[in-house]
Amino acid sequence: MPVGRERTLASFSGWQYVVVMHVARRITAPDALGASLPTSDELDVSGFIDQRVTAMRPKVRGDLLSFIGIVEHVIPLRRGYARRFTNLGPEEQDDVLASLEASDSDLMRCGFEGLKALVFMGYYRDPRTWPVLGYEGPWVAAKGTGS
Repeated sequence: MPVGRERTLASFSGWQYVVVMHVARRITAPDALGASLPTSDELDVSGFIDQRVTAMRPKVRGDLLSFIGIVEHVIPLRRGYARRFTNLGPEEQDDVLASLEASDSDLMRCGFEGLKALVFMGYYRDPRTWPVLGYEGPWVAAKGTGS
């Protein structure tokens, strides 16, 4: 499915891309107003994850894609919301994600941790996000820079 003008999805359907986009927005939301960090949308974290999913073993890929459906449809209902995850407000989305993180189910917690790890990989790959971590970048010069 084309996303924008320049991207075709590799692993996600359009709705899965949008769910992951919403999840990434909440996981990477700044703690303070006015923080000058790029957004997960600006870094296309969802697109990064879509590409990473193509390298996963088929069973793992299938589990992740199923989990995205659970985040969109099932967990909001379990939290008492009569709307899909992508139709919830930021506070309600945070509640849904927090419930996954604290779930009694190992599968739900592991699914959330895996998705969160992918979001972090997609977000913190950009040098503009490194200062918030106190990371100054690689110590070894990139090949071909002569440094």
